[in-house]
Amino acid sequence: MRQLLLLRHAKSSWDDPSLPDHARPLNARGKRAAGAMAGVFHGLGLAPDIVLVSSARRTLQTLEALAPLPDSPMVEPMDDLYLAPWSSLLATLRQTPETARSLLLVGHNPGLHDLALALAGPAGMAGKAPGTQRLAESYPTGALAEFSIAAPWRALEAGGGRLVRFVAPNDLPEMAA
Repeated sequence: MRQLLLLRHAKSSWDDPSLPDHARPLNARGKRAAGAMAGVFHGLGLAPDIVLVSSARRTLQTLEALAPLPDSPMVEPMDDLYLAPWSSLLATLRQTPETARSLLLVGHNPGLHDLALALAGPAGMAGKAPGTQRLAESYPTGALAEFSIAAPWRALEAGGGRLVRFVAPNDLPEMAA
């Protein structure tokens, strides 16, 4: 079995309208949420072999909040992940080396949400994994979906993932304030 982790960037700032979208940083709440999600990530013992991250500033900052990641995974910032549709994200995942047992993808909506829904398929969205209903409704900033994947990466397709859990920052007590 393989593990796929899909992390949406934390909340970004719109304070400087002159900044291009790609350069927008995390806002204060986003930094707090990213730190809280790092606690979840480490608490669950998640240790990806490979990290694919959009080259946007907000995704890179979200990933930085997870540091240090166990076992020093290969990290690859990719321009192609910036605002990519789910079909492009899936095509990228299919290129993952078969030696990778766990992969973390840090990206954007709507592509990330659409990918998660496609991987789970209708049967998966009727499942009992924690957060299934929440994932069906939305993919908030800073949220993490964990999937179990039985097929080789190159054969990954819609319906090919089993949702293990879905956690969003607002689910955490430290973010309730």
